[in-house]
Amino acid sequence: MDRESNLNRAETFSFVNPWIRYFLFFFSFLFWVFSLLIVGIGVYAKVQKATDTVRDTFLIDPAVILIVVGVVIFFITFCGCIGALRENIRLLKTFSFSLTLVFLIQLVIAVMGFFHSDQARDALGKFVKKAIVHYRDDLDLQNLMDYIQKEFQCCGWNNYTDWSWNLYFNCTHENPSSERCAVPYSCCTPVPGEAVINTMCGFGVQTQKYQDANKSIYSVGCADRAVMWLESHLLLVGALTLGLALPQIAGIVLSQILISQIQNEITSPL
Repeated sequence: MDRESNLNRAETFSFVNPWIRYFLFFFSFLFWVFSLLIVGIGVYAKVQKATDTVRDTFLIDPAVILIVVGVVIFFITFCGCIGALRENIRLLKTFSFSLTLVFLIQLVIAVMGFFHSDQARDALGKFVKKAIVHYRDDLDLQNLMDYIQKEFQCCGWNNYTDWSWNLYFNCTHENPSSERCAVPYSCCTPVPGEAVINTMCGFGVQTQKYQDANKSIYSVGCADRAVMWLESHLLLVGALTLGLALPQIAGIVLSQILISQIQNEITSPL
């Protein structure tokens, strides 16, 4: 009787913990669905947008960035889903390695940004400059810049005169544009009780001195506003960083545990 029960126990025993296996599967599946949503939004935005012939905006196009990020997440989480479901060591190792690589890249960027803040600011400034230059060429960039300026209550990168980088807002006398020396309406301070937004509120502002321009627009640059926001929201930034890091660490740890259990299952004499 004892011999039969031992045999039955040996047949039903498994080194693979089903809780870890299915938790990793649903964890990966959740982010896999999320990646499809991101790719779908990116593709929809790219298709709906007018034909873009400006190649210089490709790398800073929000739609392209969404598609690339979505595809990367899709690949990683697909390996996690199928690897956990099929107990496939190769896919699980690919999942763990990819997730570790992404985590380390993010960590390096964060550390470099912290210890080399001036260089990080310059790099971000180049991105914003391109966004300003192509403000009228890409609808997504236009909406992104308008959102940033309204939310942070800023104008330009260093100050409002940065909008001379744009072909339409350039303040040289040779510029025939009707928007010469202007800034986008998103730079304008809201007027109390104004029901309709005055999109021409920033016309001619670049010719004004700082004190005069400050009466109608946000004259502070977005670079200084971003620093001020980070300094006043350190707890939120820390919570977001932790919220981004924990799922990645959990995925790496769970996949390594599952890989070890599957290897023990294979090498076990039972």
